[in-house]
Amino acid sequence: MNKALVLAEKPSVARDIARVLNCQKANRNYLEGDRYVITWALGHLIELKMPEDYRPDYKTWRLEDLPIIPDVMETKPIKQTRSQFQAIRQLAKRSDLNELIIATDAGREGELVARWIIKHISWRKPIKRLWISSQTDRAVREGFSHLKDAAAFDSLYQSAVCRSEADWLIGLNVSRALTVKYNDSLSAGRVQTPTLAMILNRGQQIAAFQPQPYWTISAQSGRWKMNWKNGKQTRLSDPRAAERIITSLRGQQAQVINVSLKQKSEAQPLPYDLTELQREANRKFGFSAKKTLNTLQALYERHKIVTYPRTDSRYLTSDIKATMTERLKAVEPLFGSTVRRLLHQGSQVRASHVFNDKKVTDHHALIPTEEAPALANLSSDEYALYEIIVRRFLALFYPNCLTEQRHVELLAGGEQLTISETITKAPGFRALLSEEAPPSSPIVELSRGETLNLDRVNLQQKMTEPPALFSEADLLTKMENFGLGTPATRADIIEKLLQSELIARVSGGKLQATEKGRQLIGLVHPDLKTPQLTARWEEKLEQIAEGSGNPQQFIAKIKEQTTSLINEIRSADHAYQIQNLTQSLCPECGSRMKEVRDRQGARVLVCVNRSCGYRKHKDPKLSNHRCQNCHKKMEIHQGKSGPYFQCRTCGIVEKVEKTAKRVTKHETRHLMKKINQEEPFQNSLADLFKSALQKDKDE
Repeated sequence: MNKALVLAEKPSVARDIARVLNCQKANRNYLEGDRYVITWALGHLIELKMPEDYRPDYKTWRLEDLPIIPDVMETKPIKQTRSQFQAIRQLAKRSDLNELIIATDAGREGELVARWIIKHISWRKPIKRLWISSQTDRAVREGFSHLKDAAAFDSLYQSAVCRSEADWLIGLNVSRALTVKYNDSLSAGRVQTPTLAMILNRGQQIAAFQPQPYWTISAQSGRWKMNWKNGKQTRLSDPRAAERIITSLRGQQAQVINVSLKQKSEAQPLPYDLTELQREANRKFGFSAKKTLNTLQALYERHKIVTYPRTDSRYLTSDIKATMTERLKAVEPLFGSTVRRLLHQGSQVRASHVFNDKKVTDHHALIPTEEAPALANLSSDEYALYEIIVRRFLALFYPNCLTEQRHVELLAGGEQLTISETITKAPGFRALLSEEAPPSSPIVELSRGETLNLDRVNLQQKMTEPPALFSEADLLTKMENFGLGTPATRADIIEKLLQSELIARVSGGKLQATEKGRQLIGLVHPDLKTPQLTARWEEKLEQIAEGSGNPQQFIAKIKEQTTSLINEIRSADHAYQIQNLTQSLCPECGSRMKEVRDRQGARVLVCVNRSCGYRKHKDPKLSNHRCQNCHKKMEIHQGKSGPYFQCRTCGIVEKVEKTAKRVTKHETRHLMKKINQEEPFQNSLADLFKSALQKDKDE
């Protein structure tokens, strides 16, 4: 019987698909049933070749070799995951497999993962595409019953290839050129450099800011607070003018000259896309963009209770209408009485504007699936994120928030005063979202011609304030506005800037450019740090994905840009100072050592001589032993009484308990080989085994 080969992106997803499709026969590299053989990638199994794959001498970084622009960009299997790729290649040779189904993530990168594998295994048989927005059993079954022709996604694949090659050409060449010329690890790219420039510009605005005094005037009459206003002007920069106004107001009556009422109906907010959720999680919980994405991915893949995370749409397709009742029933454990009331009302979506097929590209907005959550299995972070997704979803079933805005204009001593108040007539969706709503108590009526005695007149001096440093929420908004990156890549861009020590988190989680970042911006060509240029590139990639753009023209432009950028770096005459240099000298070559931090935050001393590459830990190494209090990895120290563990966060100290080492099968075979090589006249087998064990311990 002929079968189909299904290619998933991760083993966990493959197992879930296999369960739904009843593929119970397990193999190390695949799962098999009567109709399907399901295998998986491990993320990317194929990558673009590195320069040294084209020419061995490119392994040594030299400015004169740049730019490196291959005539044809080639790919190769990734060494670390080659065994899984080989397993897929062997499966592809089976004569009973007559069709391949791409089941990687339904997006640009997922398409690239699959297509590069398919290209390298030389698959020549039909290819279909599974395109689903959630991982529930129902979604998988429906997806397999409505498979699409893979050719429909050829443009998406071309867009992914262009993105990958552009990043290689720009990022690799510019980073190599900067690193070699200035003898420091410097990283630049078509998205990260404009993002760094925005952070640096905000810091420069703050540094250059000169606070200026200004004055505001207010008056009180019973419960009424009135503010001075002259046209649109509400503040004064001249204290003498402010004093004159105060004098003219004291002891006066204010007469109402105009009363205006405005009814306002505030519509329900749309569901989240990824970027909006990352902003909200940063504001509410202090989550980094990367943490939000990782947590959301777990809700999607492991728990299957939210739809596809890496979406850029906040709208739903019209076919989702029929699933609303089931989605409400799924979230009933979280919002019991609220959901039951909505179900009783017929699951009516009040925000009908959310259904708009034209505003949905690859995936609709983030909403809960029809899968009921096992709340006890969710971590605190997963629960917090899931809850706000559900609240935003439920808001669609609530009415608008109705408010009344009242604006009163008064005249006193020839000066204009105003009263502005807003009251809530009906809270609507705001009652669910627990957002701050205007007071609902009725305001005392004021009518035209009425007079109020001014009990007090106040003059307050204030100072203008500089703009704030960017939070991650602010930065994500800027990146989105300029089209920098995609919802799926923005978190990684921010993390890369942090790991490269080009930016740093300061008080309150704000982001600030480091001295290294400031110097880097001074070294790169203006084109590379301009958000508008990179945004145009992203726009071109979207056009290619839609089938209206030309991939060959795009890459040709990128190659021209690469050559221009390298020539600029080669001819530049900028001064650069390596940061974090210490007085320590490299024991290998005698060069200075600089201090950096590894991914765990530990300090490491690195030789500035790149050809040397010597490095050593300055901080104690982290062990795999976990702190009983905070559960983080503990440092291992050597004391007078022997080694001990210490938690860097809590300060807790634990003695290292010596435990008998478990001998693995590999070690046993190694020891038996030693025994067999011993002289035949030695004692018993037990003695030989004991001797070998002692030798291995001594080694």
